[in-house]
Amino acid sequence: MKPGHDELARLTGWGRTAATTAHVVATSDIEAIATVVRKAGDRGVIARGLGRSYGDPSQNAGGVVVDMTALDRIHRVDADAAVVEVDAGVSLDTLMRTLLPFGLWLPVLPGTRQVTVGGAIGCDIHGKAHHVEGSFGDHVRSLDLLTADGEVTTLTPEGPDPDLFWATVGGMGLTGIVLRATLDLNRVETAYFLVDTDQIGGLDELMARQSVDDESYVESVSWFDAVTTGEHLGRGILTRANHARVDQLPKRRRATPLKFDAPQLLTVPNVFPPGMLNKLTAKIFSEAWYRKSPTRHGSVQNITQFLHPLDIIGEWNRGYGPHGFLQYQFVVPFAAEHVIRRTVELITEAGHVSVLNVLKRFGAANPAPLSFPMPGWTLCVDLPIRAGLHELCEELDRLVLDAGGRHYLAKESRASAEVVQRGYPRIDEWRKVRAAVDPHGVFASDMSRRLSL
Repeated sequence: MKPGHDELARLTGWGRTAATTAHVVATSDIEAIATVVRKAGDRGVIARGLGRSYGDPSQNAGGVVVDMTALDRIHRVDADAAVVEVDAGVSLDTLMRTLLPFGLWLPVLPGTRQVTVGGAIGCDIHGKAHHVEGSFGDHVRSLDLLTADGEVTTLTPEGPDPDLFWATVGGMGLTGIVLRATLDLNRVETAYFLVDTDQIGGLDELMARQSVDDESYVESVSWFDAVTTGEHLGRGILTRANHARVDQLPKRRRATPLKFDAPQLLTVPNVFPPGMLNKLTAKIFSEAWYRKSPTRHGSVQNITQFLHPLDIIGEWNRGYGPHGFLQYQFVVPFAAEHVIRRTVELITEAGHVSVLNVLKRFGAANPAPLSFPMPGWTLCVDLPIRAGLHELCEELDRLVLDAGGRHYLAKESRASAEVVQRGYPRIDEWRKVRAAVDPHGVFASDMSRRLSL
């Protein structure tokens, strides 16, 4: 949308399911946003960034949605202090392109750069470096929050109101609208990674290998095959990396070590019919993906090759067809490794297919009550919408919750209030903070109503 524009719009999450219509307002005028909040009707208001949450946290049926992408200024880069002050509507892609010439790096990057800073805070996003760097909220020095009374408050992790700061981190936009943030950064010599890749023949070995020496890498992730059964169930590719130094680059790249060249090569047209991803196509894709990454250590890869291969393809979610897909992501404690294997078995037994599968290890949690990560394993699969998927997910829910796990709200699109209540033991603590700052429920979304948040 153009800044200063408002219209009725049909919105979905990245999974392209459960569309609803809201009055969408796009403006960079903070006072205008405050007026929208003060005048919000019975259905309330919610902020929206680039729409990369998979479910409905930035939809608000019959209410107001504030498109934050117009608020897109980078106010200050302090290279000496390794700090940036930025509007909430700035994308991580824009931010990385600005920071790298200074030799600065965002400590936490998710699987796409097409996420706004405000969305990163509201979802407390994590990346492949969680076991070392934690999640996004761990690196927020301060944030400006527009609350339900139309006023703006500056919050810090250890300031006068730390409870509201941490309720906002991971709070899915329900404590207010983040307008601006100051972020701590890391220093790097290059825009490249030195990558170790291991091709591994089964899920148990994959997890065992990922558990060894993981802390010696700043980034670690594995892809696994969720189609092949038998002794090679869950075979996968373990990929781990550290930031490359200038002297580790090929000579041709040493002259411009901080160059950030990440073009989008194509955009997927909106023409794919339902059922394009089926057992046959999933098997072909999984075989090709497994074979393309043989064991190799010390390869140099750029930010897109290693962290964001899907950013090369615009609107890749269209490939799942008009019915969309569900991304199912959970975390379970390290003592519950059996849940990972059983999940893969249940998916294959039920005849569902997923090809974009991720397995990672999390480090320590932060103080945010609704932050998703905790020490343990997180698994993520993309499942096309088809008959029987709801029943499969309900069975997976029981498995995850019985093991002391929980689901990621930024990916979640179909769980019940009871599932979230059980998975987040501090949710009532969060509700108390939210009720104090927004007693009339001005900030609301389709997700907040569905999950009774």
